[in-house]
Amino acid sequence: MITFRVTHFKRKGENKRMPYMKTKRLTLTTFTAEMMEASLHSPGQLEQLSKCRVPEGYPMEVYKEMLPYKIERFRKFPEENQWEGIIINTDEQTILGDMGFKGGPDENGDMDIGYSILPGFQDRGYATEMAAAMIEWGLKQPGVKRITASCSEENKPSIRVLEKSGFTPTGVEDGEVYWEIKP
Repeated sequence: MITFRVTHFKRKGENKRMPYMKTKRLTLTTFTAEMMEASLHSPGQLEQLSKCRVPEGYPMEVYKEMLPYKIERFRKFPEENQWEGIIINTDEQTILGDMGFKGGPDENGDMDIGYSILPGFQDRGYATEMAAAMIEWGLKQPGVKRITASCSEENKPSIRVLEKSGFTPTGVEDGEVYWEIKP
């Protein structure tokens, strides 16, 4: 069972939505620009902000390289931050990874999902559980007509997650498999 709660909070005079989802084992919540900045400088700062344990290796190097861009982007366009989140093991209050919809729906109503799970937490079904919740939530958002994804042909774990989550492959180009799911 997935429960959804959208928390409203005020920042500099405007309302923002902060998605908050709970699944059987996970809590999915917004990864704010402030939290991203803390993750680059000090796991202790991120632990204070998130109220969660931050395992060694978080954020993963690939994600860490994108964070300065995301921080700058979300400070300029805070409404986009609602589409970026962290994956938390609810019982252990530990950050397992991150996920998001890469800026929200485009002009065609497509949203592209992305995610990563720290290696020590892989092969436990967390990504599939997260994907199911994100897809259910994403397809209910105004103007969303489909959710897309892509991964390398070599990325067998992501392929399994996308297949289990109901995605259909739509093509392969330059070693990248493209996927979609519609309501």
